[in-house]
Amino acid sequence: MAKKNVVVIGYGGMGGWHTRAICGSKLENDGYQPPKGMEDGSDCVNLKGVYDIKEERQELARERGLYAYPSFEAVLADPEVDILTLAVPNDVHKDLAIRAMAAGKNVISEKPVTLSSADLQEMIDASEKYGKLFTVHQNRRWDEDFLAMKEVYESGKLGYVFNIESRVHGSRGIPGDWRQRKAHGGGMMLDWGVHLIDQMLQMIPEKVKSVYARMDHITNDEVDDGFKMDVIFESGLVYRIEVGTTNFINLPRWYMQGAIGTAELQSFDTTSGEMVINKNDDEGEVKPVITAAGLTKTMAPRKPSSLDHLPLPQIHADVHDFYRNVCKAIDGEEPQLITHPQMMRVMKLMEAAFQSDAEGRPVSFE
Repeated sequence: MAKKNVVVIGYGGMGGWHTRAICGSKLENDGYQPPKGMEDGSDCVNLKGVYDIKEERQELARERGLYAYPSFEAVLADPEVDILTLAVPNDVHKDLAIRAMAAGKNVISEKPVTLSSADLQEMIDASEKYGKLFTVHQNRRWDEDFLAMKEVYESGKLGYVFNIESRVHGSRGIPGDWRQRKAHGGGMMLDWGVHLIDQMLQMIPEKVKSVYARMDHITNDEVDDGFKMDVIFESGLVYRIEVGTTNFINLPRWYMQGAIGTAELQSFDTTSGEMVINKNDDEGEVKPVITAAGLTKTMAPRKPSSLDHLPLPQIHADVHDFYRNVCKAIDGEEPQLITHPQMMRVMKLMEAAFQSDAEGRPVSFE
């Protein structure tokens, strides 16, 4: 497969991530290590250049040995450019994507793909009209913590799984500048919720019955700086997604309950958790726990001999697979991995969450 030429639009945080992922350790004076497993750079795409509306970022790119296009129009006019990766504020994804596809370029949008399902439909329509690939960079499908918990869920080792909690916690509020502004598509639902919802839908192969969400506004009145979102699936499984930015003690990244076992993962590191499986209900006489104001058998710990403590699966994921799939999909060699219906389902679930918060009630879905 011949390598495709990529231009990264927007040379900020995620734009820098994409350039490091593509170039690896060959990138000059970057000051950052390439992402794990990406030290040698991409085997399927070349970085043709970057473009940013801020001249200081253009100059930074040049200092690092990258070609900085003089304008967005110059990018579109370059016949050697195959793919545009949009790493710009969320509110401009739609316009740039449609213009790029109209100019014959394939498009990868950073997440969230855009701000509404109506905007997303226009982007999908443009993809079909111009016959160009259009997808979103849902890179956290390759997070090893997610893949480990997905394997636990699918293994059946916990028995019937009735509750899953997926959360990310921080304590610095909303980062950056535009992410704090509603007009630019700021807030934690669009920043982190989009990832956790996509992971959830990749893990649970069921229809969603309802969504109940509560947005936080601790440090920002304009956009949510955190939220709790309970998703009820048709089987009765409750899946809680939680994002917080004022948490000075973090709760576990993952907590999964089944009828005969529980799995917990404290952080993104898959060695920071375990599965605990009940192997023997016949414990004999349970010794009560004495508390300050009484005793309890119900909450007494199980005898260690009745439980198995098992490590979580250790999975190696290769995030280069995202760009590999994009290139093969462009050449018609395999289906697009992150599909338009998947993108739309995530977007509509986020819209249902905002509706639920505004109306203070659960919202039916599917």
